[in-house]
Amino acid sequence: MTQPPSMSAAGSGLRLTLRGIGHAYRALTVLQDIDLTVAPGEVLALVGPSGCGKSTLLGIMGGLIAPAAGTVEASGSVADDCLNPVTYVFQDFALLPWRSVRDNVALPLEPHLSRAARAARVDEVLALTSLTAFADAWPRELSGGMRQRVGIARALAVRPACLLMDEPLSALDAQTRTLLLEEFAGLIARAGITTVYVTHTLSEAVRIGHQVAVLSRRPGRVRALLRIDRPIEGRRAADPDLLAMEERIWAMIRDDAATAERERIDAPD
Repeated sequence: MTQPPSMSAAGSGLRLTLRGIGHAYRALTVLQDIDLTVAPGEVLALVGPSGCGKSTLLGIMGGLIAPAAGTVEASGSVADDCLNPVTYVFQDFALLPWRSVRDNVALPLEPHLSRAARAARVDEVLALTSLTAFADAWPRELSGGMRQRVGIARALAVRPACLLMDEPLSALDAQTRTLLLEEFAGLIARAGITTVYVTHTLSEAVRIGHQVAVLSRRPGRVRALLRIDRPIEGRRAADPDLLAMEERIWAMIRDDAATAERERIDAPD
């Protein structure tokens, strides 16, 4: 039996629970028997070979896609000032070119808050994301990394209970990606937002995840669920334990990744 994500009050913070999730595009099965739990305030990183259904699974978690099988439950409490409990961040910055940084961040607040309340909240997230000096800049005047930072600020402005991030750094160069990952890790850890982070980059997964779910080649199943019991803000890219975790994950997916590269991709990732 299928059902869209539902809300129920229990405990503190938002918990996502997936039971028996499966999905297909016509005759092509992309996900099968997915069971996952994301605890309140934790980050789940999703990795796996191309075409294994990571983005489809994220869409199911957020209610954009109805699963062919299984259920998704969002349970727990949502703060009174939360304007959008489940909020997406995509790799496409999706900024409106005719709006300044300040006005792009304010966009999702406009139907809900007074002008004064919007201004105060925008100022808060601009400061949090180190964008105050760029508040009146136009998107065309910003680098790719700065534009993605604006996208993050816009997502945080609604004070979400859950962030669903679909390869938010993949369009950036390696140096910018490394710098922004450090910032995002700190922001997410301090905010305590339940987060699901889809990435092809294993170093990102072990740097930012409390759990790393490793999906198999299509149809995607949970091959392994690895836990990293260390504070996110204290992790470093060159940490031997994290590098060893990367190698362990790569050993799991290497053959699947090679096969996936040779397959015709008929469905979204």
